Amino acid sequence: MRTTLTVGFCLLFVAIGFADRTFADDATQEAAKIPSPVESSIVSADAKLELLFTRTAEIKGGLTEGPAVAPDGSIYFSDIPFGSDQGMILRFDPATKKTMVFAENSYKSNGLLFDRAGQLLACEGADEGGRAVTRWNVETGKRTVVADRFAGKQFNAPNDLCVDRRGRIYFTDPRYVGEEPLELEHRAVYRINERTGRVVEVTRVVSKPNGIALSPDGRTLYVADHDLGTDDIDPTQPPPKLGPMKIHAFTLNNRGQARNHRVLIDFKDKKGCDGMCVDANGNIYLTIRDPGRPGVMVINPAGDEVAFIPTGPTDQSTEDPENPPVGLPSNVEFGIGDELQTLYITVDTSLYRIPLKARGYHVQY
Repeated sequence: MRTTLTVGFCLLFVAIGFADRTFADDATQEAAKIPSPVESSIVSADAKLELLFTRTAEIKGGLTEGPAVAPDGSIYFSDIPFGSDQGMILRFDPATKKTMVFAENSYKSNGLLFDRAGQLLACEGADEGGRAVTRWNVETGKRTVVADRFAGKQFNAPNDLCVDRRGRIYFTDPRYVGEEPLELEHRAVYRINERTGRVVEVTRVVSKPNGIALSPDGRTLYVADHDLGTDDIDPTQPPPKLGPMKIHAFTLNNRGQARNHRVLIDFKDKKGCDGMCVDANGNIYLTIRDPGRPGVMVINPAGDEVAFIPTGPTDQSTEDPENPPVGLPSNVEFGIGDELQTLYITVDTSLYRIPLKARGYHVQY
C-alpha cells in the first residue's frame, strides 16, 4: 500500500453550472421519444426520468459513470473523458439540486462506492489514469492507493466495485481504452481483503468483466461481461465485432471464494450490461447499452426480466458516426433515507433519477 496526496485541492467543491436553455430544450425533445416504463412491481407506468445534471465542462468524449451514495445522501459520480484529460469526480446534493466538483483530477475514476467508514472508494482506469483502486477522504480530499497491482503487475484498468459485510472489496479489471502496455495476462475479478490489503484473484472466466454487485445476503456475486471486441474504443471507426455480452453469477463462500458459476443472461449479438446494483428483494438492476433498447433492465436472481426502465429512444441506428445513439446508461445506484426508493442513473454525459416502488439495498449502511 502507498499513499499520495491530491495536488491542488484548493478548488475542492467548486460549483459547476447546469445546462443552458438550449440543452434543456433538446433534452425535453429527446425525453418525448423515450418510452414510458411498463407498469410492474418495480416501477409505475407514469414514473418519469428527472434530469439532474449534464456536462458543461470543456471535456471531450467519454461519459458519466459510477454513481455512489454518500452517508449524507449526496451522490458522487465520475465524468470520464477520452485522452489526456484526467476527468472529474462530481457531487450532486439532492437537497439543493446543485452539482459541485469534488475532485478536479479523478485519475480517470470509473466506478465509485462508499465504504462503511464513509470514505469514497474509486476504480481508476487506464488512458493516462491511475489504474488502481483508491480511497478518498471526502472531508480532506486525501487520496490513498488501496491496491494497484496483482502479483507485482499493474492492473489493466479497474472498472467497477462492490463490498461485502466484512468490508472486503470486489472489483473488475478489464481494458477498453488506453495505450499503456498490459502487464497482466488475464482480465479478471479481484478481491482486496480488508485487514491485510492482500489482492486475491476471484475468477478469470469472464471475458471482459465490467459491472459487479453482491446479493443482499452476500452469497451471490454478479458480474457483467461487456466485451466490445477491442481494447481501444474509437467512435470515429466502425464498431468492431462484439465479444461475449453476458450476466454471470457465482456462489461465494465465507472466505469470498467463487464457486458454482452460471450464466443468467446471454445477450448474444446485442450490447449488454455496463454497471449494476441490487434492491432489498435481491433483484438486479442492469444498465443496458443496446441502442435498440437502452435502459435499466431489472431481473430476479433466476435471470428473469421483471421490469424495464427506458433511458433513450428505441431502435436507434449505429451506422452514422455523426449522430451516435443517445440515452445509453452506464451505471445505477439507489439513494438512502428518504430516497431509498429513488434510482440514480448515469446516462451519456448526464445524471438522472427516477422514483420506484422498490427499495434499494446498501450493505455498508
